[in-house]
Amino acid sequence: MPASPSTARVINDRLALGLLQEQGPLTAGQLKQLTGLSRPTVADLVERLGAAGLIDVVGESGATRRGPNARLYGIAADRAHLAALDVRTEGVVVLVADLVGRVLAEASVPIGGDTGTGPAVQRVVAAVAGAMGRAGVDGLHTVGIGAPGLIDPATGDLRDSAGLPAWHRSLSAALQERLPGARVTVENETNLAALAEQREGAARDRDTFVLLWLGHGTGAAVVLDGTLRRGASGGTGEIGFLPVPRTPTVPSATDCSGGFHTLAGAAAVVALGAEHGLPAPSAADGPGAAEVVRVAVERMLAAADGTVDASRPKPRGRQPSESAAEGADHRFLTALADRIAIGVASVVAVLDPGCVVLGGEIGRAGGEVLAGLVAERLRRMSPLSTEVRAGALGGSAVLRGALLTARDRAQDTLWSDPPRPPLPS
Repeated sequence: MPASPSTARVINDRLALGLLQEQGPLTAGQLKQLTGLSRPTVADLVERLGAAGLIDVVGESGATRRGPNARLYGIAADRAHLAALDVRTEGVVVLVADLVGRVLAEASVPIGGDTGTGPAVQRVVAAVAGAMGRAGVDGLHTVGIGAPGLIDPATGDLRDSAGLPAWHRSLSAALQERLPGARVTVENETNLAALAEQREGAARDRDTFVLLWLGHGTGAAVVLDGTLRRGASGGTGEIGFLPVPRTPTVPSATDCSGGFHTLAGAAAVVALGAEHGLPAPSAADGPGAAEVVRVAVERMLAAADGTVDASRPKPRGRQPSESAAEGADHRFLTALADRIAIGVASVVAVLDPGCVVLGGEIGRAGGEVLAGLVAERLRRMSPLSTEVRAGALGGSAVLRGALLTARDRAQDTLWSDPPRPPLPS
């Protein structure tokens, strides 16, 4: 049964808007070529989307071309504005962006552990308002929040999780009250990092993969056949609670101590570095542990090159030579790879994803060297062929994923009710 004219317009409009989002500004001729639609149909949809304020003329194609055929059409970036928040135990990072995801303003709010719920929430709300002011934005269409902990799949709310500050659970409601016209959504931070790595990072060519988050804590995100899997209770990927060997106890329902977190969380990585004589960072958090790993990788590669200049760029995928294999840096990284491989092998045995991305600050700091060491151990532990990749976005993946999610949801809302042609006069 052929589509009705109104349904066909909906399909064509969404197709054109999607292409303009993915490929940037396009001429009517380029839209015709990419969509396969007729010239009159493209001209009609361009006029309709422009009248609805969804697209603008943003320039011309070619310095020597002029006239209607040279006009470049793009998404109307100012049609709606977005905010993205990366909520951590120790503070929040905020971005305000336009509809195409261009960042207009940023803010960072440190929050100490002794800060009460009310003051903490007020600081974050004030930071969002301040970023909006610097961006010249009066209101927000969609706010995307990335936070640690479990997200209730039925309500979309952050569940009460042991060890997380109470202000995390109050933030969404406070922002909704401050921004009554906005859509405020919360997603698990590791899931957002996986989205960002798939769209813009190390997993762009993979429909099925697992992101192993290695930062202040540990987590995993599972993407199967292009779909993020959350589980019945929203707890897919809570790998920090995975019981593992080499720990003095087992985790409980309220405490992941004794689980994989005890082997590969930031504090454990910093302690492992100290055991191998590496300098201690200023804080045993995600960035601090990442610095320990980064220094070890750079010094090991410098030793392999026979140079003391560890700051100069190294070839991609560079692995240490046997002459550097006996150093403390190498021993530290191999011990860390042994620990990480336990978690990776457990995930691979159950899911067989074919690809595991080592994300977070630690995964990015370890780069190809740490990924290669983990892959080597995994080959000895599992019969399943699995590629291990270093994350490309590091700790910024959560914020980027929150922004991508906010942009997608805003666009879906704006584009779901397509503009109708004007009535004849």
